[in-house]
Amino acid sequence: MVDRQRARVEDAMKKFIDDLDRSQLRKMQADMHKCAARCCEDTSSPLERVHGCVEDCSIPLSYAQKYVQTEIGGFQDRLQRCVMQCNDDIRDKMGPNPSESEASRYTGEFEVCATKCVDKNLEVLSKMFDSVKKNLLKGSYPN
Repeated sequence: MVDRQRARVEDAMKKFIDDLDRSQLRKMQADMHKCAARCCEDTSSPLERVHGCVEDCSIPLSYAQKYVQTEIGGFQDRLQRCVMQCNDDIRDKMGPNPSESEASRYTGEFEVCATKCVDKNLEVLSKMFDSVKKNLLKGSYPN
């Protein structure tokens, strides 16, 4: 059951990242390369200026990628904290030497709790995704 929940999260994250890449980040990457190509076409500028120009072209994409990574990290931390709270709650209930039936019951309780964490956080992921897309469109990366 835990593997199924992990797969749900991984699938949602993969879709989230793939959609962001296709809808936002690839265009930014293409723009960065076009900008860098224009820098290199300037044969009258010294090498340092061309290198600085190329570096400047990468700044918007770097900020966007850092923003996306920060948001994904925050989501993962939040989910992990929720699951760890489930784990702590079960450990608090369980005695030092639980019987097989108790261990089975506690495992079931943990799985229910962890599933609720996944359900709740996948809803958050959807909202976060919309927010990230809007911020990328605006070029605004709050942190």
